[in-house]
Amino acid sequence: MNREKVLLVIIEYKQRKKGVWPFDEVLEEMEELVKACGGEVIDHMVCREDKPSAKCLIGEGKVAEIAEILTMKKVDTVIFSHDLKGSQQRNIEKVISCKTIDRTQLILDIFARHATTREGKTQVELAQLEYLLPRLVGKGIELSRLGGGIGTLGPGETKLEIDRRRISQRVTRLKKDLAEIAASRHLKRKKRIDKNVPAVSLVGYTNAGKSTLLNVLADAGQITKNGLFTTLESLSRQIILPNNQRVVLSDTVGFMQELPHHLIESFKATLEEVREADILIHVLDISNPNFKHLHDAVFVVLKQLDIGDKPVLTVLNKIDQFEDPGLLEALKNDYEHAVCISAKNGDNVDELLVIIENMLSHFIKEINVDVPINRMDLVNLAHKEGEVYSVKYYEDKVNIRAVVPAYLAGRFYLGNKPKEELEDWE
Repeated sequence: MNREKVLLVIIEYKQRKKGVWPFDEVLEEMEELVKACGGEVIDHMVCREDKPSAKCLIGEGKVAEIAEILTMKKVDTVIFSHDLKGSQQRNIEKVISCKTIDRTQLILDIFARHATTREGKTQVELAQLEYLLPRLVGKGIELSRLGGGIGTLGPGETKLEIDRRRISQRVTRLKKDLAEIAASRHLKRKKRIDKNVPAVSLVGYTNAGKSTLLNVLADAGQITKNGLFTTLESLSRQIILPNNQRVVLSDTVGFMQELPHHLIESFKATLEEVREADILIHVLDISNPNFKHLHDAVFVVLKQLDIGDKPVLTVLNKIDQFEDPGLLEALKNDYEHAVCISAKNGDNVDELLVIIENMLSHFIKEINVDVPINRMDLVNLAHKEGEVYSVKYYEDKVNIRAVVPAYLAGRFYLGNKPKEELEDWE
């Protein structure tokens, strides 16, 4: 199968806003996005502008330059690093006579290719339709092409006549489906909360290694691949820490610099796992030269989700690809809670689990209690749910010293403590 030939148009404004990545980093990420779609970047051009042009986003002279490049090189698609309005997209295509899409459309296409579950497909379709709706009237080349390609996978690629009413009805249906999915997730979370089982959520930039880490910690069997957005569906697994504490660990969709708001809105049901987590494990690809920008981009998304104040454990991943141990240790000290690991090789995973234990220590209580000799069920409970330090048998009682989940601690005092004293333990 022939790979789609792509020309990238990178726009850099002279008055660059705070937090906006420099040109070379934007280009590198755009190339990775195209690769994730199965395309091939054959050339790129940089447009340095004072401000966006209302007609074509860039100046008409730059549009003419793009047209000249297209006459010299075989290009199937032109992709802009900034979002295009529907009118801008049409105006550009009139001049260059080539399919033109923007970064958001490119990312939506990747999501459409990687969505496998009903929930994932529903979320992606909703994001695509909400992106398409304001651009519906007079859609250009990318909707009239029947051959498909980057930016055309999804709803409406062969139906130019689709109308707003039908899309709006479909959007309403998809939102209802996602509300039902969210309700189902809420019931599962309620069961976990009722049992006082702590939740830990993996977050991080796409391709940071979250799924690999989940596989290491929980033997989850997640498919891993070196590419952007290979995991879209949230997956939760129970793990048992060294102190025998049970924890629910969840993987989530990867974040990205300026993640399209259509995706954030559509994936709110999935991202609810992050909002409900007791602590966040931020997996950071320390081997990436731009890791500081990746770190900041993740926290921008967390702030958009109103969850930027949760306790965070920073996992500096891929140390097997990092060549300066001294610098690595210095970087580790930049964070309140941090550990350097290689999820791929399993390096320092034991240290990671100990830190998780310490951060979740308020979920457990240490007990030193005497229980009746006929309450061997409590001895078994201590062994099953906690970490037992000692069990001593006497004529009419058993002494148990252990660490157990806080919500269970009161059970060990039942029968030899007044009921009102149990309230502090329950």
